[in-house]
Amino acid sequence: MAVTIEEIKRLKNLTGAGLTDAKRALEEAKGDFDAALDAMRKKGLTKADKRGEREAKDGLVVTYNHDSRIGVVVEINCETSFVAKTEEFKALGQDVAMHIVASNPEYISMDHIPNEVKEAKAAEFKAKVVEEGKPADIADKIVEGMLNKYFAERSLMDQPFVKDQDKKVSMVIKEVIAKLGENIVVGKMARIELGQRLED
Repeated sequence: MAVTIEEIKRLKNLTGAGLTDAKRALEEAKGDFDAALDAMRKKGLTKADKRGEREAKDGLVVTYNHDSRIGVVVEINCETSFVAKTEEFKALGQDVAMHIVASNPEYISMDHIPNEVKEAKAAEFKAKVVEEGKPADIADKIVEGMLNKYFAERSLMDQPFVKDQDKKVSMVIKEVIAKLGENIVVGKMARIELGQRLED
């Protein structure tokens, strides 16, 4: 995959690294943007990740109503009231709320999934894999892959962003972190759909 100057600039802006580092990372990843970003993160080259270590206590509670049939309330946090009042931060809050309306994530991130839920789903997948007669030495790897796919589809941060399917929601947030210079996290979320009961 060819490395374009647009992708180099995008990686530079997202990470805060130099053009040379961004270009090298993309070349080493053979043009795979996510792999290049991951490699830079592992090398400690991303400023957005360093900001992620800082506590976000300010922010906004954002609401979004779709056709009076689906409503979302989401708490999105930053470090200061100054950033909370910026148009970029408000727009991010609306985008995240709109995404939750459209994609209905069950969890904010993989870290928010209770262990008992993971264990129950792992047991279910393991039984299925064994029933299909897969060799024991690869069964655990198959189950791990199934779990990652299953929970990524239900995790807000790992879902493809509704307005740009080439980016995960986590990347959209990191781009705003890089632009505004503060840590940003999704604190809480709730989605209500007309006619849907809690037990559904």
